[in-house]
Amino acid sequence: MEKKVGILYGIGVGPGDPELITLKAARVLNRVELVYAAASTKNSYSLALSIAKPHIPDLTPVKMLYFPMTRNQSEKEKAWAAHAKTIIRELEKGKKIAFITLGDSMTYSTYGYVLKYVRELAPRFPVLSVPGITSYQAAAACLNTPLVEGEDSLLVTSGAKGGDRLRGLDEKPESVVFLKAYRNIGDIAAAVREAGVYRFAAGISNCGQAGEKIYRDIQALCDRRPDYWTLILAKKNDATP
Repeated sequence: MEKKVGILYGIGVGPGDPELITLKAARVLNRVELVYAAASTKNSYSLALSIAKPHIPDLTPVKMLYFPMTRNQSEKEKAWAAHAKTIIRELEKGKKIAFITLGDSMTYSTYGYVLKYVRELAPRFPVLSVPGITSYQAAAACLNTPLVEGEDSLLVTSGAKGGDRLRGLDEKPESVVFLKAYRNIGDIAAAVREAGVYRFAAGISNCGQAGEKIYRDIQALCDRRPDYWTLILAKKNDATP
């Protein structure tokens, strides 16, 4: 009998709306033998799992991988390596495994960090990454606002350190998206204003999820208690209807 070969699937499940998961992601989830989902060490909740759950057969095991919410790089790398080894042990049994991640599998994803260690420690196992719809794509659709047109450029950046990435650019892109904006909304809004070229700026929290809110005046967003799932989109051209 031919020995089974373990396969790792990295699956982006979209931004929150269960209907935005791709057909391919749903098909893969329906046939894998084990599903891993990421969660904070502070709780066991996984939004990615809640999105993917309808597409995972009842008898398929689901296991949580816990990641520390810290800025200590050493601690984070230790967790990535440990979880990669956990996954490799299952691959060595010949299992087809899915690692689900919110949004796209290759855009600011926890899966990307773990994948690096899996490929370094066990390059013999095949890996298939399935892309997913990102939160900023969903946000642009929600706003009915094109992200870019013609020869426009788009900057997608983390807002975890405020608006300095935008401030540091001599030539400002036509469109800019700040992800992970929730702790630094005030500074991001200030950087957008300081640029002096953006006619349109909006904030969205919980895009595609229950409790979705749109703030077409980002100052109104600054005055509210920050929500973890918050992004800010700014454009030089106001293309909204």
